[in-house]
Parts: sequence; structure tokens; C-alpha cells
Amino acid sequence: MPVPIPRQRAIPAAESGQASAAFSPGGPSGESTGGPAGHATGGPAEALPAPRAATPVDSTTNLTLLVIEDDPAGSLSVPEMLDAAGKPIRIRTARNLTEAERLLTDDVHCILLDLALPAPGRAAESDDELATLKHVLRLAPRHAVLALTASGDAERGAEAVRVGAQDYLFRDELDGRLLSRAIRYAVERKRSDKAERRLTESRLRAQENARLERGLLPTPLLEGSSLRFAARYRPGRSRALLGGDFYDTVRTADGTVHAMIGDVCGHGPDEAALGVELRIAWRALTFAGMCGDELLSTLQQVLEHERESDEIFATLCTVDIAPDGRRAGLCLAGHPSPLIARPGRPAELLPYENGGPALGLLPGARWPRQQVELGGEWSLMLYTDGLIEGRIGEGNRRLGQDGMVDMVRRQLAEGLEGEQLLRAAVSEVRELNGGELTDDVAVLLLDRMP
Repeated sequence: MPVPIPRQRAIPAAESGQASAAFSPGGPSGESTGGPAGHATGGPAEALPAPRAATPVDSTTNLTLLVIEDDPAGSLSVPEMLDAAGKPIRIRTARNLTEAERLLTDDVHCILLDLALPAPGRAAESDDELATLKHVLRLAPRHAVLALTASGDAERGAEAVRVGAQDYLFRDELDGRLLSRAIRYAVERKRSDKAERRLTESRLRAQENARLERGLLPTPLLEGSSLRFAARYRPGRSRALLGGDFYDTVRTADGTVHAMIGDVCGHGPDEAALGVELRIAWRALTFAGMCGDELLSTLQQVLEHERESDEIFATLCTVDIAPDGRRAGLCLAGHPSPLIARPGRPAELLPYENGGPALGLLPGARWPRQQVELGGEWSLMLYTDGLIEGRIGEGNRRLGQDGMVDMVRRQLAEGLEGEQLLRAAVSEVRELNGGELTDDVAVLLLDRMP
């Protein structure tokens, strides 16, 4: 329902116009600053630029009203009006919709439309009483619109508001106070509606992006395995769920558990998309039976075909754990070596001397697969460099792999494990950095307990 406008209320002179006064049209455009609405004189109006968005209103802006009405007798009277700052509201008049389109320049803030105006073209042949209003709303979707109707025809005015007008007025009750206030109200309401619509669209877009990114995060496939899995992920992009880091874990039909973690250089949306492509390719190739050098060589081909620039590369760490859980094959492509923790021994890094280059750097590169003895009980942590490259304090010193190993050793001694361990590790790295980390962080933990 439309918000009713009080018909009689004492309004300070600074807020409203004074007593109604006649005016003379202000030139060929039919623009004036008060009095009865005049028509354009001196022939057809000049062609003006195509309609654009209404000029934003502030304390230095003069409001401009475009009156659209077909009144050969000139009986429609638009009184003198002042805006909230006491400045005259400029009036521009059009006798038909064609002329209105020419006069609807970017300095017009509000349109006063006589609903009695004949509808244009085919719309005139329809039974729709508001065809003219609908045409104006299509013509000026960013402008405030006031509908002018006959006295007592409140039902038609209310219908105009439901269609899209900001408010309606009765033709024979126009006065300076009422109209100036209605114009300001309509302009502010239109601006509020646009702001609310932009906010709603932004929220919907953010929700859709969140659903998309959440759907792209991996779901480990470990059915039938006794290994425990945990992971933490923090993208470096503000308000994002997905970055250039990626990880995955699957169990193949022979009982082998394959784990992977990688990092595309950079952490924007393009890098995130490339990381998802590499992860999906790794999963498909792993289920197809590839591992080690053959798998990484194929992934490098995928990277070379999908990247936007030859300068983009990706680091990668793959681990394939034997069905008995006591041995693993390790391949490193420019990536930090995993950390392993075993009962009675301090946590340490797995061997990294025989690693190969990052994917995308050297054509024809090779990535040797190292055999690693894990033992009967262990925790294996794979991570990206975002976990070790955070600063310590206000200087330029980085945490590094040695600092991370010391940190994890202390947290293990405190009895932390699984999700708690990863949560504590990421939180402490962030605190040491003095705030949010600028790089993506991914950490994956596999545990084998007796």
C-alpha cells in the first residue's frame, strides 16, 4: 500500500514552498523554477542526449522535476517549490512521451506523470489503464516517479504505486508544500530502493559464490581405510572460500591411500580455478592407476594447457601409503616436505633431497619417487608454504620449516591431535604474524593409530 502524504500540516517555510505563484516557461526546453506548468514553446524540443541515471542528490544539487502531461488548456498548475535546502526546484515539462524522452537528461531527479496521458503506440489499443506509467517506468528505470490522478481516484493511484511509482497525488490538490515534500520523498525512496536492491544482489552473489566454492572443496574418499583424516584451509583472498592451494585424499581399490597437496603461485580467482582443475585431474589420474613421475608429468601437461601465462607454476607433494600403512611413496615437485610424528621420537620432516622442480618450470622434468618407512603408529602432516612463510613479530623474520617443526612438537607434547592440532597450528601462525596471513594456507593430516 502507498504511504499516505498528509494533506494539511503546518510546515516551516524553509522546508516547503510558499504560496502558489504563476511562472513563465524558461526557454525552449520548457524548464522553469515555479508557477503553473508551462509547455515547451518555439516548436519541438531540441534532441538531447539519451537518458542516463539520475544525478545523485546532495546538499549542493538543485532538484529537477520533469512534468509529463497532455493539457492543451494549460489548466494543470504546478506551484512554486523549494527543496530542503531552500533552493528552487526546477521544472521541465513535456506534452507527450516522445518529448519526455528527449527531456529526460541525467539532471532530472523525479518525474510527475499525469495518468490521463494517452498511451503510446500499441499500448493505446490495450485495456491497461496504466500502460502509460509502465512505458515511463521502462523508459526511466532509475528515476523516481510520481503518478498524478483525478481527485478521489485513490484506487488507481494505489495501483500505480504497486506497478512501480514511488507515490501518487490528486490533480486538483497540488500545492507547494505537498508537491515539494512528495518530490523529496520520492527521490529518497527511489535511492533507498536502489541501495537495497544492490545490497540484495550483492548478498545473493556472495551466497552463490560461496556455494560454488564450497562445492569445489574436496571430499576425501577413504571408505574402508583405518586412517584418520583432518584438514584446515584458509584462503588468502578477503571474503573468499577458495584460493590457489588445493589438496585431496582418496583410497584406490587395492587399498592404497593417496594424498596430495599443492599450491598454484598467486592466490586470486584464476589461481583458485587452476588449483581445482589440477586437483580434479589428480583424482582422475590416480583412480586410473597413475602415480609418481608418470602422474606428475601428466599434471604438468594439464597445467601447461590451462594456465594463462607461461610464468604460472604449481608446487605439489604426493604421498601413496601402502595398504598395510607402514610404508609410503613420496614425490615432491618444488613443495615443502611433509612432517611425520611417531611415538617416542620427535616430529621431523621426511627426506626432501631427491625432489624435483615445480610443475610448469622445466619441460621434460622428472620427479623421482622415494620410498619412506612410516612404522606402525604415526601422524603425517602435509602443508603449503602459507603455513611457514608468515612473519614472526614486526621484523622480516619468517617462521620457516624449523620454526614450524618446533611449534608442532610443542603442540603434540600438549596432547593436541587431529582437528585440534591443525586448528592450533594455523591459529598460532596467524598470531605470530600479527594478523591475517596474506597467502593461502592448506594443511592435511593423516593418522594411523593402533
